[in-house]
Amino acid sequence: MADLRNATILNVNDDNASRYVASRILEMGGYRVIEASTGYEALRLAAQHRPDLIILDVKLPDIIGYEVASRLRASPDTASISVLHTSATFITPDKRVQGLDAGADGYLTQPFEPTELIATVRSLLRLRHAERELRVRADQLTAADRRKDEFLAMLAHELRNPLAAIMTAIGILERKPTEDVKEARMRSIIQRQTHHLARLVDDLLDVSRITRGKVELRRERLDVLSVLQQVMALIRPVAEGRGLRLESTLHEGPLWVEGDPTRLEQIFMNLLDNAAKYTDAGGHIAVQAYPEGVDGSARAVVRVRDTGIGIPSHKLPDIFELFNQADESLERSRGGLGIGLTLVRNLVELHGGTIGATSGGAGQGSEFVVKLPLGPALSVMNGQPVPAPGIARHRRILLVEDNSDARQALKDLLELWGHQVQVAQDGMEGVALALEVRPDLALVDIGLPGLDGYRVAEELRARAGRNIRLVAITGYGGPEDRSRAHQAGFDHHMVKPVKPDELNRLLMNL
Repeated sequence: MADLRNATILNVNDDNASRYVASRILEMGGYRVIEASTGYEALRLAAQHRPDLIILDVKLPDIIGYEVASRLRASPDTASISVLHTSATFITPDKRVQGLDAGADGYLTQPFEPTELIATVRSLLRLRHAERELRVRADQLTAADRRKDEFLAMLAHELRNPLAAIMTAIGILERKPTEDVKEARMRSIIQRQTHHLARLVDDLLDVSRITRGKVELRRERLDVLSVLQQVMALIRPVAEGRGLRLESTLHEGPLWVEGDPTRLEQIFMNLLDNAAKYTDAGGHIAVQAYPEGVDGSARAVVRVRDTGIGIPSHKLPDIFELFNQADESLERSRGGLGIGLTLVRNLVELHGGTIGATSGGAGQGSEFVVKLPLGPALSVMNGQPVPAPGIARHRRILLVEDNSDARQALKDLLELWGHQVQVAQDGMEGVALALEVRPDLALVDIGLPGLDGYRVAEELRARAGRNIRLVAITGYGGPEDRSRAHQAGFDHHMVKPVKPDELNRLLMNL
């Protein structure tokens, strides 16, 4: 409805004189008018002509105007049409309320002045026009958001392929001893920066999924201290390499929660990595973990405090908002995308917890406090079998990967571990080779040319049954991607870049 003056109006009234008068007033106001004398005729004409507004008398010979309005609102084809109820008899406040509840946008008592009718019509048309513009804008934003998510997923896939090749290659180099101190230092730098890039890609995708409500936690009963200690073991070399002191004061007993271990590790890794990033050499980072409260209010509390650049007071209220950063300097030497803390807050809240930040201001350091619902103490079960560690076995492995660098690096790594490796560079070749050599295991990329990884898995399950273990190694890492991989027949799903230790652990336990 680009021009409100040329709007189409359906005038519904069984009284010929009243209908005639209203139609003439509307036509003199420049509107196109369609007429109906019954409720059913009004419904038919509304569906056929899609008028911009319906002037609907309440008292009709077949179905009452309230019912007509209700049916108009119930149909997707007519739900957006404005409805103005009129009546010469149903004029009490309760009748007006009944009409509005039925779906009318306005209510006029007959007889009405021509200026009153025109003014009311113009007002309702303006409101409906504004609603339609907002709806169109919302649809455009939804489409843009969908395109953004599709772009991010593709970007992650394209970035993860070269990262996978780099990470696998450095994994091979690390297993070869060197006496060259400079070379060892360069290897360490490559490894750290590759892991950092991989984390940035994961954070970027995760924050997009979380803001759309598409992240599901894989909850299990776990000890927060165990997760925290693993993260501290990873961050300690980084902190010490930057000349920082990392201290911890942890509760003596376990702190049991129902949580997703991967997501909790992500929370603590972000906080500790930020502390190390924003603290200059000579500073220190302190980590505390302890229980507080009792029964239903019991919480596991984790505090991460640093002596770094601090957070300006005007930044504190918005520090967890997307793209907000404490480092306001022009050179932004600390790096980062401004999404880590947004991700942390959302993951903490998904666990039913809270997070807060405090700081004395610029140069005064900062402290982040995470509180998670604490479960009851886990009773010790005697006689439970202890899972045996995986035993290394030399396997016949088929690697299906179209990226030549990633394929060669992973082949070399697998052969270094003693496995026999056959390679294929597309899906068709992968299926044919799998049926010919009958490997114990196939590592299959998803984004393959021709026959993609999902179809490769489906073909192998249909033609080779369960005789081959299938592992998807892919840059697509969302929950829907994992679900689709398992539906296609994969036994496991690993996201690029795969850490050599994680791949080796999987191979030992398959």
